[in-house]
Amino acid sequence: MRYVDELRDPKLIRAVAAEIWRAVDPERHYRIMEVCGGHTHAIYRHGLPELLPPMIELVHGPGCPVCVLPMGRIDDGLALAEQPNVIFAAFGDMMRVPGRKGTPLEYQARGADVRMVYSPLDALKLAQANPQKHVVFFAIGFETTAPSTALTLMRAKQLGIRNFSVFCNHVLIVPAIRAILDSPDMRLDGFIGPGHVSTVIGCRPYLFVARDYGKPLVVSGFEPLDLLQAILMILRQLREGRAEVENQYRRVVPWNGNPAALKAMAEVFELRPYFEWRGLGFISQSAFKIAPAYADWDAEVRFDIPGIRVTDPKAAQCGEVLKGVLKPPQCKLFGRECTPEHPIGALMVSNEGACAAYYHYVHRLSATRSA
Repeated sequence: MRYVDELRDPKLIRAVAAEIWRAVDPERHYRIMEVCGGHTHAIYRHGLPELLPPMIELVHGPGCPVCVLPMGRIDDGLALAEQPNVIFAAFGDMMRVPGRKGTPLEYQARGADVRMVYSPLDALKLAQANPQKHVVFFAIGFETTAPSTALTLMRAKQLGIRNFSVFCNHVLIVPAIRAILDSPDMRLDGFIGPGHVSTVIGCRPYLFVARDYGKPLVVSGFEPLDLLQAILMILRQLREGRAEVENQYRRVVPWNGNPAALKAMAEVFELRPYFEWRGLGFISQSAFKIAPAYADWDAEVRFDIPGIRVTDPKAAQCGEVLKGVLKPPQCKLFGRECTPEHPIGALMVSNEGACAAYYHYVHRLSATRSA
């Protein structure tokens, strides 16, 4: 199927949902994690849980890069925004994310030169347009956005632009999945693999999930029919006693990934020994740092980074939600102290966070119906 209309066809959706009902064992409970925050939103936006048998439980994973970034790392970035003659550039979804002293938008209101950009190349253009200032780009995201940062740094080096650097916070999905599988709280039967990240890294890096842990993983697209087909493929594997990596999103995801993007990342980045994830703690080799060949464009080399560590609010149970131990409404703060307008926990901050998705598409709808 090639077009959105086909992937939202009610007849096809009902047919796949019926196959899912036939595929489940009524005596069994299935816990399936959608790794990607985009999948979480698509699941709720299209009301897919209402089509599924009650024995299927969808568990939300750590695939939102804004949600997993610890507050201390945000404070480190915002400390750069306070430097004289610095322009601090970030994506729009970072502008409302709070550090201890406020969000980037609040820093901007207090006089810091904070700019929203749509791409790393926009930040590089800012540097070219403002040679008297230094532009720091706050880089964030999984392997989905890391190639554009890599290509921008290659461009900066090629052009010899010295008033530009990157504060690198790119994280990797495979170590996060492994950390979840190694967690003693892990009670999962299979994974819906991330669609966007897989366009870059392909399906091959997930083979360990089936080989070492005996769990099925199906890479999925973001339309309702994509996600239902992925769930059906996982159920079929479980019913047949198989554990394999399969690609439902073949129209977009190449099995071996995007070679040009992988080459750019290999040139510009190297692995950090460890990196702190909000809610999950320190995970070894789970993030990129800028390679020595690009040290002149590495904000962590050019500036004195404070290395702030901040403990998350104790009442917020983001870690338990990220690991699938709790559902968003089971957090003590959900929908009361913690809302999208006043986020306390990481998962309510970003539009891709599980709590934000649940709040927008389930909690708010339920409140409207009961009013």
